Amino acid sequence: MKAIKKIVLGLLVILVAIQFIHPKKNISSGSYANGIDKHYTVPKDVQVVLKRSCYDCHSNNTYYPWYNNIQPVAWLLAHDVNEGKEEINFDEFNNYSLSQKRHKLSDLSKEVKEGEMPMSIYTVIHRNAVLSQVEKQRLITWADSLKGTLN
Repeated sequence: MKAIKKIVLGLLVILVAIQFIHPKKNISSGSYANGIDKHYTVPKDVQVVLKRSCYDCHSNNTYYPWYNNIQPVAWLLAHDVNEGKEEINFDEFNNYSLSQKRHKLSDLSKEVKEGEMPMSIYTVIHRNAVLSQVEKQRLITWADSLKGTLN
């Protein structure tokens, strides 16, 4: 019994200690000169969907919910955001090469079509990020159309 108490106490100490170790947040302000909307046509209805359902993980500015102050949740969120930005960062889109842009737009279309994006772990908590069939088709059509105009 003493061993179990020591283990529980040790775990509690670790849990409290990690509350003071925070990952860097993905928050910046201002306009992004290389943003997709600065160089390509992004219809208003598409922009609304992108901002609501994609930008938290795929831009330079993430809105963090209250539970981001709890460790290790913040570490998991930071990991997902960093991974998302590696896949596509709408605020840095014009920094990509032409082939990267095409590939990223193809991936966007494919992921939305297959229901992989937005991630279900995100939409469980952020119900407003769930895409309707109309919104999915809107994003797919826009991404495919934009990809076709790149030269």
